[in-house]
Amino acid sequence: MTVKTRRLRELLDSGKFLYMPSAATPLEGRLAEAMGVPVVYTGGYVTGASRMITEPLLTMDEQVRVAGEVARAVQVPLIADAGAGFGEPLHTMRTVREFAVAGVAGIHIEDQLFPKRAHYHAHQVHAIPLADFTAKIRYACRQRDETDRDFVIIARTDTCREFGLGEAIPRINAAAEGGADLGLLFPRNREEAEAAPRLASVPLIWVQSRGNRDGRPILPLGDLEQMGYRGCIDAQILLGAALHGMKQALAELISTGNYTGIGDAEFTALRRKSRI
Repeated sequence: MTVKTRRLRELLDSGKFLYMPSAATPLEGRLAEAMGVPVVYTGGYVTGASRMITEPLLTMDEQVRVAGEVARAVQVPLIADAGAGFGEPLHTMRTVREFAVAGVAGIHIEDQLFPKRAHYHAHQVHAIPLADFTAKIRYACRQRDETDRDFVIIARTDTCREFGLGEAIPRINAAAEGGADLGLLFPRNREEAEAAPRLASVPLIWVQSRGNRDGRPILPLGDLEQMGYRGCIDAQILLGAALHGMKQALAELISTGNYTGIGDAEFTALRRKSRI
């Protein structure tokens, strides 16, 4: 048990809706914490994008290192994307140990093939058989119980994106029987979004995938809470907003030779707040 894993369990047990923006750097994590978010998240997408490496090519070491850097910079718990567990069930056990040692409070493990296909972000699903997925979850939960019983295991299925709830819900429920604490899937529309929490046997986390290419909805946090979701991972918000702001600043400087978007007083305040 650690302070952060215990705190994450307390937050989950409280029933409070948890907003979790994804942070790829310690600075982003510290900002999110300063703004009052209860949990920070480090996703595979932002880890890869911030380092110009497509997510399917990330290694466990890279993802553990990045998530650990953010986790050490904040006092709130951090949940991380552990992909497909970086291998078979025994590899997944090691994945749990490595993230726990790095100070991460929980991870999600998905039913994609490992290694991921390089065209993963073309929203193609390469799901492993249900029995193989549940084996990974069982072994991950066995390692959780040995390493830190408060460490959180989230079962993620990508199958809803192609096959709908009829395929995804049985996978989440089978993973729950194997010991998963939470579930994560990708409803294709509002109707599926509303139905999923009622059909799942564990609480669900919503993923807000801004700019997704397969038409999945972006829903207000209040709606998600009313639907029964336990929390929301905002997968691209900080990286996307930062890149947008940097693009605007450079465009103004290149075209006018000056930047007026933020005044000197605001820069001074930002520099003061970002000091370690």
